[in-house]
Amino acid sequence: MANVVDVFWSFRSPYSYLVTTDLLKLREDYEVQVRLRPVLPIALRAKSTIFDASDKKRPRYIVMDARRRAEFLGLAFVWPKPDPVIQDRETFSVPEEQPLIWWLTGLGVIAESLGKGIDFAHAAAAVIWCGIPDWDKSDHLAQAAKNIGLSLTDMETAMHEADVRASVADNHQALEQAGHWGVPTMVFQGEPFFGQDRIETLRWRLDGEGLARK
Repeated sequence: MANVVDVFWSFRSPYSYLVTTDLLKLREDYEVQVRLRPVLPIALRAKSTIFDASDKKRPRYIVMDARRRAEFLGLAFVWPKPDPVIQDRETFSVPEEQPLIWWLTGLGVIAESLGKGIDFAHAAAAVIWCGIPDWDKSDHLAQAAKNIGLSLTDMETAMHEADVRASVADNHQALEQAGHWGVPTMVFQGEPFFGQDRIETLRWRLDGEGLARK
């Protein structure tokens, strides 16, 4: 399929979570491939430039706005416990070892390679952000994967055999080349559409380019 929307997406981003339902609808409505390109959260990609420990307005606003947007969309929203990123809430510092976010991001890479990237992002995000305590334990993600026809065990095996870090690095570079840094960013024919509230603008562009509707 020639028509592709690349979606640069993070498992720690509340706005990435909030856009997944619209991405599934986009794929249902248009003759277009919606391709998941998982990236690490910006807290890990741009440690020294985004968060200022002396100014808490940005993170406070993000949490407040994401909760409000979720309420508007009728979606559950609880900040994940555990947080997919190990981060000091006061200093915003992050250690190098980040097992949870690499696990999730790697699974996203494998899911896309199996043709179900957006489906897995949607299913996994619903588990992570709906308020399940210890969402990383028990069989929560395994069941989410099973519900979309995937095996979490097989995905983990494939993740260890593949060079997922190289794939994630490629996604980081592609996001930069598209002219943006944030998530979710949807890119169609080289044009970036940043934010979960830009889906309608993207649809307008797809219509303008004459993409067939299903």
